[in-house]
Amino acid sequence: MDRILAAAQTIAAARRSRAPLAALPPDQVPASEAEGYRVQRALHDLMLPQAGPLVGYKIGCTSAVMQQYLDIPHPCGGGVFAKGVHDSGASLRFADYVRVGVECEIAVRLARNLSPSEEPFTAEWVMEAIDSYFPAIEIVDDRYVKWETLGAPTLVADDFFAAGCVLGEAVPRSAAPDLLKVAGRAIINGTEAGRGTGADVLGHPHNALAWLANHLAAEGKGLHAGQIVLTGSLVKTIWLNAGDTVRMELDGLGIVEAAFT
Repeated sequence: MDRILAAAQTIAAARRSRAPLAALPPDQVPASEAEGYRVQRALHDLMLPQAGPLVGYKIGCTSAVMQQYLDIPHPCGGGVFAKGVHDSGASLRFADYVRVGVECEIAVRLARNLSPSEEPFTAEWVMEAIDSYFPAIEIVDDRYVKWETLGAPTLVADDFFAAGCVLGEAVPRSAAPDLLKVAGRAIINGTEAGRGTGADVLGHPHNALAWLANHLAAEGKGLHAGQIVLTGSLVKTIWLNAGDTVRMELDGLGIVEAAFT
Protein backbone atom coordinates (compact mmCIF):
# COMPACT_ATOMS: atom_id res chain seq x y z
CA MET A 1 0.00 0.00 0.00
CA ASP A 2 1.10 3.57 -0.62
CA ARG A 3 2.89 4.74 2.54
CA ILE A 4 1.19 8.16 2.44
CA LEU A 5 -2.24 6.53 2.53
CA ALA A 6 -1.08 3.99 5.13
CA ALA A 7 0.06 6.80 7.44
CA ALA A 8 -3.24 8.63 6.94
CA GLN A 9 -5.17 5.47 7.79
CA THR A 10 -3.14 4.93 10.98
CA ILE A 11 -3.82 8.52 12.10
CA ALA A 12 -7.51 8.35 11.15
CA ALA A 13 -7.98 5.13 13.13
CA ALA A 14 -6.36 6.71 16.20
CA ARG A 15 -8.57 9.78 15.89
CA ARG A 16 -11.76 7.76 15.52
CA SER A 17 -10.95 5.64 18.58
CA ARG A 18 -9.49 8.56 20.59
CA ALA A 19 -6.50 6.34 21.29
CA PRO A 20 -3.33 8.34 22.05
CA LEU A 21 -0.85 7.85 19.20
CA ALA A 22 2.58 6.72 20.44
CA ALA A 23 4.23 6.93 17.02
CA LEU A 24 3.62 6.03 13.42
CA PRO A 25 5.14 2.73 12.24
CA PRO A 26 8.71 3.44 11.03
CA ASP A 27 7.79 2.87 7.38
CA GLN A 28 4.93 5.43 7.63
CA VAL A 29 6.74 8.36 9.30
CA PRO A 30 6.74 11.32 6.87
CA ALA A 31 10.30 12.10 5.81
CA SER A 32 9.67 15.86 5.62
CA GLU A 33 7.02 18.44 6.39
CA ALA A 34 6.13 18.45 2.68
CA GLU A 35 5.39 14.73 2.95
CA GLY A 36 3.50 15.39 6.18
CA TYR A 37 1.17 17.70 4.26
CA ARG A 38 0.61 14.97 1.67
CA VAL A 39 -0.45 12.64 4.50
CA GLN A 40 -2.67 15.43 5.86
CA ARG A 41 -4.49 15.75 2.51
CA ALA A 42 -5.08 11.98 2.45
CA LEU A 43 -6.27 12.14 6.08
CA HIS A 44 -8.80 14.84 5.21
CA ASP A 45 -10.40 12.55 2.64
CA LEU A 46 -10.64 9.78 5.25
CA MET A 47 -12.10 12.08 7.94
CA LEU A 48 -14.90 13.61 5.83
CA PRO A 49 -17.56 10.97 6.63
CA GLN A 50 -17.06 11.47 10.37
CA ALA A 51 -16.07 15.14 10.60
CA GLY A 52 -18.07 16.71 7.78
CA PRO A 53 -16.66 18.87 4.99
CA LEU A 54 -13.44 20.83 5.28
CA VAL A 55 -14.59 24.40 6.05
CA GLY A 56 -11.23 26.07 6.60
CA TYR A 57 -7.81 25.91 8.18
CA LYS A 58 -5.91 26.65 11.36
CA ILE A 59 -2.41 28.10 11.42
CA GLY A 60 -0.15 27.09 14.29
CA CYS A 61 3.23 28.37 15.47
CA THR A 62 2.60 31.95 14.37
CA SER A 63 3.75 33.59 17.61
CA ALA A 64 7.10 33.54 19.42
CA VAL A 65 5.48 32.03 22.52
CA MET A 66 4.09 29.10 20.51
CA GLN A 67 7.23 28.61 18.41
CA GLN A 68 9.26 28.36 21.61
CA TYR A 69 6.71 26.07 23.27
CA LEU A 70 6.58 23.62 20.34
CA ASP A 71 10.23 24.15 19.30
CA ILE A 72 9.15 24.71 15.67
CA PRO A 73 10.41 28.03 14.24
CA HIS A 74 7.80 28.58 11.52
CA PRO A 75 4.04 28.33 10.91
CA CYS A 76 2.24 25.03 10.29
CA GLY A 77 -1.28 24.47 8.96
CA GLY A 78 -4.10 22.04 9.63
CA GLY A 79 -7.70 21.48 8.57
CA VAL A 80 -10.93 22.64 10.21
CA PHE A 81 -14.02 20.47 9.64
CA ALA A 82 -17.69 21.47 9.78
CA LYS A 83 -18.57 19.33 12.81
CA GLY A 84 -15.75 20.93 14.81
CA VAL A 85 -17.06 24.50 14.45
CA HIS A 86 -19.29 25.74 17.29
CA ASP A 87 -21.02 28.98 18.26
CA SER A 88 -20.12 30.93 21.39
CA GLY A 89 -21.77 29.47 24.47
CA ALA A 90 -21.26 25.90 23.30
CA SER A 91 -21.13 23.14 25.89
CA LEU A 92 -18.65 20.52 24.67
CA ARG A 93 -17.97 17.05 26.02
CA PHE A 94 -14.56 16.90 27.70
CA ALA A 95 -14.47 13.14 26.99
CA ASP A 96 -14.65 13.76 23.22
CA TYR A 97 -10.96 14.70 23.25
CA VAL A 98 -7.75 12.91 24.24
CA ARG A 99 -6.22 15.92 26.04
CA VAL A 100 -8.06 19.09 25.17
CA GLY A 101 -6.57 22.55 25.16
CA VAL A 102 -7.62 26.02 24.04
CA GLU A 103 -5.98 29.00 22.38
CA CYS A 104 -7.06 32.64 21.97
CA GLU A 105 -7.29 33.58 18.30
CA ILE A 106 -8.47 36.05 15.69
CA ALA A 107 -10.35 34.12 12.99
CA VAL A 108 -11.27 35.40 9.53
CA ARG A 109 -13.94 34.45 7.01
CA LEU A 110 -13.11 34.94 3.36
CA ALA A 111 -15.31 36.95 0.99
CA ARG A 112 -13.71 35.55 -2.15
CA ASN A 113 -11.45 32.82 -3.45
CA LEU A 114 -7.66 33.06 -3.28
CA SER A 115 -6.59 30.87 -6.16
CA PRO A 116 -3.09 29.40 -6.63
CA SER A 117 -2.57 31.37 -9.86
CA GLU A 118 -2.68 34.63 -7.86
CA GLU A 119 0.39 33.94 -5.74
CA PRO A 120 2.61 35.31 -4.32
CA PHE A 121 0.18 36.66 -1.73
CA THR A 122 0.95 39.60 0.55
CA ALA A 123 -0.74 40.74 3.75
CA GLU A 124 -2.31 43.67 1.86
CA TRP A 125 -3.59 41.37 -0.88
CA VAL A 126 -5.27 38.85 1.43
CA MET A 127 -6.81 41.60 3.58
CA GLU A 128 -8.92 42.59 0.56
CA ALA A 129 -10.32 39.04 0.45
CA ILE A 130 -11.55 39.07 4.08
CA ASP A 131 -15.27 39.36 4.74
CA SER A 132 -15.20 39.47 8.54
CA TYR A 133 -13.29 38.68 11.73
CA PHE A 134 -14.29 36.65 14.77
CA PRO A 135 -13.09 36.31 18.34
CA ALA A 136 -12.24 32.63 18.45
CA ILE A 137 -11.34 29.79 20.76
CA GLU A 138 -9.22 27.31 18.89
CA ILE A 139 -9.75 23.82 20.29
CA VAL A 140 -6.57 21.75 20.18
CA ASP A 141 -6.19 18.10 21.09
CA ASP A 142 -2.96 16.50 22.25
CA ARG A 143 -3.72 13.12 20.65
CA TYR A 144 -0.32 11.64 21.51
CA VAL A 145 1.49 9.65 24.15
CA LYS A 146 4.30 12.25 23.96
CA TRP A 147 4.02 14.88 21.23
CA GLU A 148 7.52 16.19 21.89
CA THR A 149 9.08 13.04 20.38
CA LEU A 150 6.99 12.87 17.20
CA GLY A 151 8.55 15.66 15.15
CA ALA A 152 6.92 18.36 13.03
CA PRO A 153 6.23 16.18 9.93
CA THR A 154 4.03 13.77 11.93
CA LEU A 155 2.29 16.61 13.80
CA VAL A 156 1.57 18.28 10.45
CA ALA A 157 0.22 14.99 9.08
CA ASP A 158 -2.30 14.91 11.95
CA ASP A 159 -3.56 18.49 11.35
CA PHE A 160 -1.15 20.05 13.87
CA PHE A 161 -3.32 19.47 16.98
CA ALA A 162 -6.45 20.93 15.27
CA ALA A 163 -9.72 19.85 16.86
CA GLY A 164 -12.11 22.65 15.89
CA CYS A 165 -13.08 26.06 17.17
CA VAL A 166 -15.72 28.17 18.88
CA LEU A 167 -16.58 31.44 17.14
CA GLY A 168 -18.08 34.61 18.56
CA GLU A 169 -20.08 37.18 16.59
CA ALA A 170 -18.71 38.19 13.19
CA VAL A 171 -17.27 41.71 12.89
CA PRO A 172 -17.36 43.04 9.30
CA ARG A 173 -13.95 44.05 7.98
CA SER A 174 -15.17 47.64 7.55
CA ALA A 175 -15.94 47.81 11.30
CA ALA A 176 -12.89 45.94 12.59
CA PRO A 177 -10.30 47.53 14.89
CA ASP A 178 -6.58 47.75 14.15
CA LEU A 179 -5.63 44.10 14.59
CA LEU A 180 -2.10 45.01 15.69
CA LYS A 181 -3.55 46.62 18.80
CA VAL A 182 -6.19 43.99 19.57
CA ALA A 183 -5.37 42.65 23.04
CA GLY A 184 -6.60 39.14 23.75
CA ARG A 185 -7.14 37.60 27.18
CA ALA A 186 -7.74 33.94 27.94
CA ILE A 187 -9.87 33.48 31.03
CA ILE A 188 -10.36 30.01 32.54
CA ASN A 189 -12.95 29.62 35.32
CA GLY A 190 -12.88 33.38 35.82
CA THR A 191 -9.09 33.68 36.14
CA GLU A 192 -6.81 35.15 33.48
CA ALA A 193 -4.50 32.45 32.13
CA GLY A 194 -2.76 34.29 29.31
CA ARG A 195 -2.74 37.43 27.18
CA GLY A 196 -1.27 38.67 23.92
CA THR A 197 -1.92 41.02 21.01
CA GLY A 198 -2.59 40.74 17.29
CA ALA A 199 0.97 41.94 16.68
CA ASP A 200 2.23 38.66 18.24
CA VAL A 201 0.86 36.68 15.26
CA LEU A 202 3.69 36.87 12.68
CA GLY A 203 3.72 40.64 13.19
CA HIS A 204 0.09 40.83 11.96
CA PRO A 205 -2.66 38.20 11.50
CA HIS A 206 -2.83 39.11 7.79
CA ASN A 207 0.79 37.90 7.48
CA ALA A 208 -0.36 34.52 8.77
CA LEU A 209 -3.21 34.40 6.24
CA ALA A 210 -0.79 35.29 3.44
CA TRP A 211 1.54 32.51 4.62
CA LEU A 212 -1.33 30.00 4.41
CA ALA A 213 -2.43 31.18 0.97
CA ASN A 214 1.14 30.88 -0.36
CA HIS A 215 1.62 27.50 1.33
CA LEU A 216 -1.55 26.12 -0.27
CA ALA A 217 -0.68 27.66 -3.65
CA ALA A 218 2.63 25.78 -3.60
CA GLU A 219 0.53 22.58 -3.42
CA GLY A 220 -1.74 23.79 -6.23
CA LYS A 221 -4.57 24.49 -3.79
CA GLY A 222 -6.49 27.64 -2.97
CA LEU A 223 -8.66 29.16 -0.30
CA HIS A 224 -12.35 29.61 -1.01
CA ALA A 225 -15.03 32.18 -0.27
CA GLY A 226 -16.78 31.38 3.00
CA GLN A 227 -13.86 29.45 4.47
CA ILE A 228 -12.77 30.17 8.04
CA VAL A 229 -9.08 30.60 8.92
CA LEU A 230 -7.76 30.61 12.50
CA THR A 231 -4.69 32.82 12.26
CA GLY A 232 -2.75 31.64 15.32
CA SER A 233 -2.77 31.91 19.08
CA LEU A 234 -2.09 35.10 20.99
CA VAL A 235 -1.34 32.99 24.10
CA LYS A 236 0.42 29.76 24.98
CA THR A 237 -1.86 26.72 24.83
CA ILE A 238 -3.94 26.19 27.97
CA TRP A 239 -4.71 22.54 28.76
CA LEU A 240 -8.09 22.02 30.38
CA ASN A 241 -9.69 19.92 33.09
CA ALA A 242 -13.22 18.54 32.98
CA GLY A 243 -15.74 21.20 33.95
CA ASP A 244 -13.60 24.17 32.90
CA THR A 245 -15.26 27.26 31.47
CA VAL A 246 -13.37 29.22 28.84
CA ARG A 247 -13.78 32.88 27.91
CA MET A 248 -11.66 34.75 25.38
CA GLU A 249 -11.90 38.55 25.33
CA LEU A 250 -10.51 40.32 22.25
CA ASP A 251 -10.65 44.11 22.42
CA GLY A 252 -12.78 45.53 19.61
CA LEU A 253 -13.74 42.06 18.34
CA GLY A 254 -15.78 40.79 21.26
CA ILE A 255 -16.05 37.78 23.51
CA VAL A 256 -16.34 34.06 22.88
CA GLU A 257 -17.16 31.43 25.51
CA ALA A 258 -17.42 27.67 25.89
CA ALA A 259 -17.66 25.04 28.61
CA PHE A 260 -16.05 21.61 28.62
CA THR A 261 -18.37 19.39 30.63
